[in-house]
Amino acid sequence: MDPKKLQVLCCPECKSDLKISKARTTKDGRIEEGELACVSCDKVYPIIRYIPRFCSLDNYANSFGYEWNAHVLTQYDHYTGVSLSEERFFKWTNWERDLHGQKVLEIGCGAGRHTIHAADTGADLVCIDLSNAVEANYKMNGHRENVLIVQADAYRPPLRLEYFDKVFVFGILPAMPDPRAGVIAFQKCLKPGGQLVVDAYRTRWWFYLAPRLWIRPITKRMNPATLHRLIEKWVNLMWPIVRRIRKLPGGRMFNRGVLVIADYGGFYDLSEKHLKEWAILDTFDGLSPMYEKREKPATVGRWFEEAGLIDLEVFEIPSDCVIGRGRKPA
Repeated sequence: MDPKKLQVLCCPECKSDLKISKARTTKDGRIEEGELACVSCDKVYPIIRYIPRFCSLDNYANSFGYEWNAHVLTQYDHYTGVSLSEERFFKWTNWERDLHGQKVLEIGCGAGRHTIHAADTGADLVCIDLSNAVEANYKMNGHRENVLIVQADAYRPPLRLEYFDKVFVFGILPAMPDPRAGVIAFQKCLKPGGQLVVDAYRTRWWFYLAPRLWIRPITKRMNPATLHRLIEKWVNLMWPIVRRIRKLPGGRMFNRGVLVIADYGGFYDLSEKHLKEWAILDTFDGLSPMYEKREKPATVGRWFEEAGLIDLEVFEIPSDCVIGRGRKPA
């Protein structure tokens, strides 16, 4: 952690200032291990491997921590050779590519597939995640001077109120126990006039018929390493069949629905090697989370209205996602 970034943080319990109470620094001045102490309520928060930690290290997001540390590179554009994450970030946010001087918050950063593109805008970027996926993100983006990575609860972020010009939240609303409360918490981080962008999974009637839904009560309680190992074996075993079925009408949906393998062949222009990696990653991503919620566009719009946001844009995209954009009144 860069000590100069302490001004961004505050105690998640009482919103008071923090001070560095213990620190072991590296030659470049970063804090590798240490503690942050609240000046008001005497709470103490550790800094472990350069990352401030404001939540229990054992929580309902543990599977995501395993997932993103096992697949650090899988969804990075420079690894796949396809600019999927970059296009996704700028298309969904509709933000400019130059955000110098602006403060941006990423909630649910995972391994950092969007962090890298948000940081490239020149914005002062803070990334938080409940899981130890922050360690994967730190490996990839922690060296950047305009990036601060924090492990924290999105419902109680250790961040200044009304501090950020922009907040984006990709991939975590469906995995939260109460997405509506999440949207309300997110908007509190925005300055007046600031923008919030979120995504959610779109509900469909046929989703409730999918075999994946029937086995989730078992898989979401499994040890993440064990589940990942079983999925990897299943995908490797079935991949020759998956490739053949994909060529048939509706084949990709059969692979996802019946074989329970997340097949992106014909949807994303990825190599066969990367398609298999994405299949393992997204199959695990669908079976392992403790929560998985799907919403209608009208529901997302209602959350934004209840959070007091204006200039709302709520729309669907082909990958069964709902995008919500809104602005905090000036």
